[in-house]
Amino acid sequence: MRGRSLQQLDITGIQIPYHFRCPISLELMTDPVTVITGQTYDRSSIESWIATKNTTCPVTRLPLTNFTLIPNHTLRRLIQEWCVKNKSYGVQRIPTPKQPADANTVSSLLKQTSVENSRHVRLTALKRLKNLARDTDKNRLVIASTRGACEMLLNVMFNDDAWCNVSDEMDTLQHEALAVLSLLPLSESECLNISSDSDKVSYLVNLLSNSLIDVRINSAAVLETVITGTSPELKLKITRHDAIFDGVVSVLDYQLPCPRASRALKIGVKALFALCMVKQHRHKAVEAGAAAVLIDRLPDFEKCDAERALATVELLCRTPSGCEAFASHALTVPLLVKMILKVTDRATEYAAGALLSLCTAVERLQKEAVAAGVLTQLLLLVQSECTSRAKRKAQMLLKLLRKSWPGNSVLDSSGFACSDVVLF
Repeated sequence: MRGRSLQQLDITGIQIPYHFRCPISLELMTDPVTVITGQTYDRSSIESWIATKNTTCPVTRLPLTNFTLIPNHTLRRLIQEWCVKNKSYGVQRIPTPKQPADANTVSSLLKQTSVENSRHVRLTALKRLKNLARDTDKNRLVIASTRGACEMLLNVMFNDDAWCNVSDEMDTLQHEALAVLSLLPLSESECLNISSDSDKVSYLVNLLSNSLIDVRINSAAVLETVITGTSPELKLKITRHDAIFDGVVSVLDYQLPCPRASRALKIGVKALFALCMVKQHRHKAVEAGAAAVLIDRLPDFEKCDAERALATVELLCRTPSGCEAFASHALTVPLLVKMILKVTDRATEYAAGALLSLCTAVERLQKEAVAAGVLTQLLLLVQSECTSRAKRKAQMLLKLLRKSWPGNSVLDSSGFACSDVVLF
């Protein structure tokens, strides 16, 4: 519920009916559903309860013999009326919840995408599938687990006459099928279906330069899934395409305001990381400008994406051209130092590893790192509960930077030993 919190409402003396609150969260219900025991809960709360392997009703403790959740429309209308009545107190009307996907509906929509149906029917079905997939993780799971779902969508993508058209006049059917596929996991056989066909790979790579940002993001998402789920030999073959690096970096660097901007950042770094796992072609990422884009966008990432971005930075720092590119960016060292101990243990490890590679390759960066406060960060790191690999990298970096320590540094103390470094 937007507006004032329940705690604030309680303080102002507004009576919140007890049966409007979810018995699990004690929050005002926005999507009340009833389980087989007759008890009503907010959908998100009871779904979380069931997802954690609980098989009893939280209130009655009776066994849930099935997990069907029946929308309680009457109660939801009463809650909405109460919200409207108390609007003057800052209570906002709860939104009408979107109904979750069910297997029968998904199966019917997938059948409608068949070439035997009219273009209008196929397009309408694909758009409905896309909207369902965008709504919730549960909907995506229902679609992905429907037998033959991804195969049918791949048929739309690659078996129609229009699929080989790589211009900006991309057929809308292929556009919508790509949008759904970009939100779903692909099996090993489905990844092989694409990765072993050079024409299909080329088609997806070409879509990375499409004028529509949604098409570019969706293509990058599918390519990332395919690269991650295929064999090393086919990974190598896919990453031979120079255009794939340019396209993915452009998605990562997309900063114009649009509803998909945050997804572009997330998909872009995932795809770039997948490409950089193929060490033979990391130099292509550097040539495509990945180093500057990664550093420029580093403050914008959410926690899990920042971890992946730092892992990509460390991978690229293992190449001479990568070190040179990162060394030439004025913010590389200060940002990497700042990231130590700020995100996750893994992120700390990757940031320390990248700094170690950079300071080993470019001597002037050692003084930059010390000036940015890396010594304090590293001392805190070796005393923390982080990964053993992160500590080893920190010890190696401290040893490397010893000659750059300031004369009055506490690190001059003979009590600190960092000479016994274990190589990894």
